Amino acid sequence: MKEFNFDKVNDIQDHLDKHQYIADRNLSTSLFLALKMKKPIFLEGEPGVGKTEVGKVLAKIMNTDLIRLQCYEGLDVHNSIYEWNYSRQILQIRMMELEGNVNKKTITDEIFGSKFLIKRPLYKAIDYSGKFPPVLLIDELDRADEEFEAFLLEILSDYQISIPEIGTIKCDKPPIVVITSNRTREVHDALKRRCLYHWIGYPTAKQEFEIVNRRIPEISAVLGKQVVAFVQIIRQKDFYKIPGIAETLDWANALIKLGTTKLSKQITTDTLGTLLKYQDDIEKMDSETTDGIVQRAFAEANSI
Repeated sequence: MKEFNFDKVNDIQDHLDKHQYIADRNLSTSLFLALKMKKPIFLEGEPGVGKTEVGKVLAKIMNTDLIRLQCYEGLDVHNSIYEWNYSRQILQIRMMELEGNVNKKTITDEIFGSKFLIKRPLYKAIDYSGKFPPVLLIDELDRADEEFEAFLLEILSDYQISIPEIGTIKCDKPPIVVITSNRTREVHDALKRRCLYHWIGYPTAKQEFEIVNRRIPEISAVLGKQVVAFVQIIRQKDFYKIPGIAETLDWANALIKLGTTKLSKQITTDTLGTLLKYQDDIEKMDSETTDGIVQRAFAEANSI
């Protein structure tokens, strides 16, 4: 397989489209520039708008591997770069002692070799030996601590890591870096300056209908438009957790499984748990509110 080199923005937009990712011109331009300028791209937006999917689809387009680092509170060097396989090291020490080989330097050289090293995502991306650079997806960076941000900034500066027992590992082919954030907190400006930035918002009704059609081809146009219209209205309400594209697809799938051909107050009430994930939000959808939104969705579906 060959690596894709894009000559213009339309090229990458067409390839995203072929892989069932509906991207607007702004996102396609940001991705094009990130690839051409060899810079990380920082994608920010509400949960469920397709940020993570960008990294996954980009790896498919580029015919390369996806290496994903899922961020969380407390993420550190050992979880993101490497750690030693302590149980295997202890076993090796005991075996060497049984063989009478108790020279301290020999034991140290042996147990701190590469075969005892557990490679984590950042190490794998730096030490990658594939034909084409991998896509390194650093997902939900805002969940990690600020200390990890500072450490990541160093990695992105020169794409190398130092391991005291082994030495410096340098990167032959810098990875294609995609960083995502749900903006639960602000990521430091120093890290953002290293990246190209793009905000991914919720799709328009027409875009979302196209996504539903592509992902769930068995859905009828009537039901698909009603589902999208309903979700678009819901997003204008004061809910704790606004449903994203993933919830739209889940709901549409659930309705099909139930043999639904058109929305109704009853079927909507019965399936709200696929769309809204917090009880406080569900409680706001009383009978009158739900019926009103369903009726409004019927009217607005005609314009999609």
